[in-house]
Amino acid sequence: MPGDNAKKALIDSMNGLLADYFTLYLKTKNYHWHVAGPQFRELHLLFDEQAAELFALTDVIAERVRKNGGDTLTGIGAIAGEASIKDDDRTTVDAMEMVKALRDDNVALVAAIRAVKEAATEAGDNATEGMADDWTDQAEQRAWFLTQTLA
Repeated sequence: MPGDNAKKALIDSMNGLLADYFTLYLKTKNYHWHVAGPQFRELHLLFDEQAAELFALTDVIAERVRKNGGDTLTGIGAIAGEASIKDDDRTTVDAMEMVKALRDDNVALVAAIRAVKEAATEAGDNATEGMADDWTDQAEQRAWFLTQTLA
């Protein structure tokens, strides 16, 4: 039976992941709102689609934290304090720089998801462990789409 330390590590890693999802969501929406250039329509729609996918998972992750007996993030300050993904509040960014940043952030998100999966295994939380595979696939797909846009 997993100990309290394993459960705490899982909760901490999921809250970090939740912060990363919120940060990447807002960054993606910022780019959606401010993208310009020859690929405007394509990128505007892609960023919006990816932002919606990111936001949809925030509630799922937060509920896993609660189901594991933890408290979730409570506000912007908590998100900023836990996130490993850096935000970007600029309104003027080259479109391909946006694509590269989001690609790199989604690759980083895969690493964070894998850390959650490892923590879930240690804590004996097979539900979170299984969900992490789907989250990984989605992040890898977002990164792939962004990479192909750069080709």
